[in-house]
Amino acid sequence: MKNPLVRQALTLWVPLVLTYVIVLLLVQAGVVDAYMQVTIATICINIVLAVSLNLITGFTGQFSLGHAGFMAIGAYATALVTMRFDSIVGFIGGLLLGGIIAALVGFLIGLPTLRLRGDYIAIATLGMAEIIRILLQNFEFTNGAAGLSPVPQYMDWTWFFVLTVGSVMLIRNFVRSRQGRDAIAVREDEIAAESIGVNTTRSKVLAFTIGAFFGGVAGGMYASYFYVIKPEQFGFLKSIDILVIVVLGGLGSLSGSVIAAFLLAIISTLLQPFPGVRMILYALLLIVIMIFRPQGLLGNRELSLRLLPGLRKRRRDDAGTEAA
Repeated sequence: MKNPLVRQALTLWVPLVLTYVIVLLLVQAGVVDAYMQVTIATICINIVLAVSLNLITGFTGQFSLGHAGFMAIGAYATALVTMRFDSIVGFIGGLLLGGIIAALVGFLIGLPTLRLRGDYIAIATLGMAEIIRILLQNFEFTNGAAGLSPVPQYMDWTWFFVLTVGSVMLIRNFVRSRQGRDAIAVREDEIAAESIGVNTTRSKVLAFTIGAFFGGVAGGMYASYFYVIKPEQFGFLKSIDILVIVVLGGLGSLSGSVIAAFLLAIISTLLQPFPGVRMILYALLLIVIMIFRPQGLLGNRELSLRLLPGLRKRRRDDAGTEAA
């Protein structure tokens, strides 16, 4: 497979299309019941949240604890718009509006706070998320602590697939762009990045803004599927849940975030009757990862066929044959 387009089609697009078709047929046939559909929805939402936070924390190196705030903005914006304009156009508009507002808030918050480093950024972003939650809890148009319900449901498997795959692809393309490489340079050594002409503040704010946008989109996905949203659903523990996925998968690995989102969503679903055990498991999981594999499941690598030993050996043999 010397043609890169053919190789990409066989290794990426064909499996994605097959996954979409198979799950769609199973849903239509009733094999995937409502409970399993909730699990699939949770996985897709967690993937978007994790890859967007990984862009901020894993690729840019900014320790953010405020991602639940962006999710809350997207959820409430989508819910308010779709409750006012109950149509597919209203849903799409609410989804985009939620992402744009979250990105704008991320930009405004990022300008002053991302000049900080280390734990100071975590404290600042945590404070930002709590401010958003408290405001939503006290505004009249958000219905205060009672939240909003019922939110019209427009999310189905097709929308989940399109938004999840689209989010991962867009973030992957950004990481591979010049701006993405600048962000990675900031993560590796901010002083060295500045010395070669990288505008570190602009790189951090841009990554933070894009991550906030997709966090808002994930919030809109959540609101449009689960009917009811309340401010308490977007507290500190939600940010920790997202961070756990990123750390488990590997800081700087989008593939790792996707795999970790699958694992933790399935574990969380199985342990729903035992919420205390779920939190204990999360804590133990973090401890075990930090001790035995601090780089996460994939570290900063991406999952590909090149990771398979047999394939690597075959390619080396082919290269040696061509050279001979």
